Amino acid sequence: MVKEGYWYGLPLVLVAGGLIGLKVYGLAAFFLVLALLILNFFRDPDRKIPTESGVIVSPADGRVVQVVEENPEGQPVRRVSIFMSPLDVHVNRAPISGTIREVSYQKGAFHVASQPRASLENEQNVFTIEGEQGKVVVRQIAGVLARRIVFWKKPGDRLERGERVGLIKFGSRVDVLLDSEVELRIKVGDHIQAGSSILGLTRAKD
Repeated sequence: MVKEGYWYGLPLVLVAGGLIGLKVYGLAAFFLVLALLILNFFRDPDRKIPTESGVIVSPADGRVVQVVEENPEGQPVRRVSIFMSPLDVHVNRAPISGTIREVSYQKGAFHVASQPRASLENEQNVFTIEGEQGKVVVRQIAGVLARRIVFWKKPGDRLERGERVGLIKFGSRVDVLLDSEVELRIKVGDHIQAGSSILGLTRAKD
């Protein structure tokens, strides 16, 4: 479990304990169930990271809601959008091994994260990783419930494929911008896992 889970969950456990001491059992049960749900949200299971050459893994748990072609700055890319429900693990991971070249945070709206406009209008943190497989851009996007994006890394940090990089609290979305030549291994509707599910394959660059 990530440490943020204790900050949210343990106070609720203490409230439940106090209510039990006062013999207010119904309300105590409510706070205890709520604490368990929140602690479960912040779980951080280990994952088996693929080691094959050229693999790009998912940075997030969730359901693939969009795969579209885009041309930001005149360069064609594929955008893979992953919707993370409150029941999914919300720890994000690095899709490839490489170095963080850029991190950019922007304030914004809090539209439902599964909506297409969330990619442009919602609060988000964008980071770029560059390595032997080229460049991959990841957007951590806040949703209706998610009002706090956490990112533990900084520009210049070296990451390994599948390494933990941050999380988004209470339901959200992650977009991945891939080179148009990447051979995708997922489709809309697939449920994938951070660090272990393969988004696509690319040849390592010299």
